[in-house]
Amino acid sequence: MQQQSYQNALKSHKEHWWWKSRKIIFSTLLRKYLKKKNIKILDFGSGIGSNLSMLTKFGKCDAFEVNSEAIYHLKKKYNVIKKIKKKYDLIFFTDTLEHIKDDKKILIFLNKHLSTNGIIFITVPAFNFLWTSKDEALNHFRRYNKKSLLNAIPKKFKIIKFSYFNTLLFFPLSIILLLYKLLNINFINSAEVMPNKLVNYILLKIFSLEGKILKNIDLSFGLSLLIIIKKK
Repeated sequence: MQQQSYQNALKSHKEHWWWKSRKIIFSTLLRKYLKKKNIKILDFGSGIGSNLSMLTKFGKCDAFEVNSEAIYHLKKKYNVIKKIKKKYDLIFFTDTLEHIKDDKKILIFLNKHLSTNGIIFITVPAFNFLWTSKDEALNHFRRYNKKSLLNAIPKKFKIIKFSYFNTLLFFPLSIILLLYKLLNINFINSAEVMPNKLVNYILLKIFSLEGKILKNIDLSFGLSLLIIIKKK
């Protein structure tokens, strides 16, 4: 994550509508699909650690990260590992796969560190037509659609949930991204900045509503993709 964007996220992620809504959505789905309590969890690519407080409610959680600044901040509160040596019931892999050149290879590697019936919870940014300077600044290799993400999933896994999300805000946010792209505006330094309280509250209420929706159905478009895969 580029320096300024990282600092912005570090300051605002606890209350920012985007980060907070995702935690609500993720925890809703985890409560549905996790069959055991007090499980072993690996947060792979923890970044600023936005999901770790939520994940610790489901079990003992290790954090894995390669960014030295992120590791420095994560170590203050969480158990950060340098190498993956054991097996986990849940590997949390959110907005990380797009940073890895060989996406299928990393999933084959993670499969070796899954317990029997363990699951990997993956989210990625969706649709290449929404590619902007932010993707480039964050060193993304790609954005995904359902077909390209499915192609990255090894046959060693069974799919138990596959859906787009961030759907309710798709059209206004897509228009903003496309305008930035059309006007060649580099907005990475303003990314992750906390909006005013009213706007933040409204966006939080809209986006977090998708937790209840995704619990029951899959969505056919959105700014992001979510897939939960299970070890066969």
